[in-house]
Amino acid sequence: MITAILFWFFAALMLGFACAVVFNRNPVASALSLVVSFIGLAALFVMLDAYFLGTIQVLVYAGAVMVLFLFIIMLLDLKAEVRRKLHIGIVAGGLAVAAAFVFQLCAVLEELPFGGRGFPAIRQPLNDVRNVGYVLFSDYNLPFQVVGVLLLVATIGVVILSKRELK
Repeated sequence: MITAILFWFFAALMLGFACAVVFNRNPVASALSLVVSFIGLAALFVMLDAYFLGTIQVLVYAGAVMVLFLFIIMLLDLKAEVRRKLHIGIVAGGLAVAAAFVFQLCAVLEELPFGGRGFPAIRQPLNDVRNVGYVLFSDYNLPFQVVGVLLLVATIGVVILSKRELK
């Protein structure tokens, strides 16, 4: 019973602060919300007895990566963003590109021999870094590649959003 309560608490904490990352206008507050979201995800890993992944989540992402993000935010001297007027053509184009990406991703996944099935359950305890790496690159290679594509898209989005508009 307590495990279910803790799961829902950390899941709600993580999702709430993930929404705060998107909706905050202040980049420093957004980055700090991302730290709390990472800590909630680490707690979920610990609840799944994946202590190594939870520790790495806190050390690497909440520690090093967020320090780097905050350093870049301070270096660029980013201010709170002012609300811009939305152009319906740009929004429609973005939604069309996103829908085409989802359609293409679903088509590719259906062509794979294991596309309709879920990912296999972990058969062995993952108590060693070597075992984690082996299982990650053998059984879970597709989700690992999808995360890589998502990080690439996020990086491109950050570059586009950080460009200064000419006045």
